Amino acid sequence: MRKLALLAVLLGAIGVSWIAWRDRSPAAGIREIAAPIVIKQPVNFATRTFDPANPPSDMPPLTPGENAECDSDFISNAILGGQTRRTDATHGAITITQISVKLQLTITIWVPEGVTQHVIDHEEGHRRISEYYYQNAGNLAGRIASTYMGREVELTGEDLNAESHNALQQMAAEVTDEYNRELNPEPTQLLYDTITDHSRNEVIAQDAVDHALKNVAIESPQPASLEQPDSR
Repeated sequence: MRKLALLAVLLGAIGVSWIAWRDRSPAAGIREIAAPIVIKQPVNFATRTFDPANPPSDMPPLTPGENAECDSDFISNAILGGQTRRTDATHGAITITQISVKLQLTITIWVPEGVTQHVIDHEEGHRRISEYYYQNAGNLAGRIASTYMGREVELTGEDLNAESHNALQQMAAEVTDEYNRELNPEPTQLLYDTITDHSRNEVIAQDAVDHALKNVAIESPQPASLEQPDSR
């Protein structure tokens, strides 16, 4: 079986604005807007064995009826920067001039001691689906981030510096939420488990992977990601 987590990691310094407030001038002096920066880390993969009678504390719980799992964590962190201008003491605006998105996929296959090769092959199938979806994760994140570049947000409040940071954090959360929503390899993983009956039948894992990736849009009860290829 497999476990999927989509994590939006928002660091403490998620939005760093250039607090060089400009009085009243709208577009004048706005820093040149560059394309978003996407840093896509290599897949971090490990296989770990465990004693079913005494599983390690850091192992995710198994789903009832399963004896192994593939734990895939898609991690995204967006950092936004902007330039601000002030119109009066309590009003201003911030223009997004820089976005950096860092992506990571961590996969751990957990198998019990003495497990059959058939079960290992099944969990490797979940891994291949995840890695497939991760192939185009950088393009997906870049496309989403680009829709925020140059965006201007009005600010109102007694502390405009705090309002600008709040606006940056909110938009960073929106970028990572949208990335997680569009990536969505879960329908493919569920279809794969349906085809293989969670490794309980004799279907070859690679054949099931190929079928699930090709037919998820028409056979899955859940909507699949439109950004192909991409994984869990």
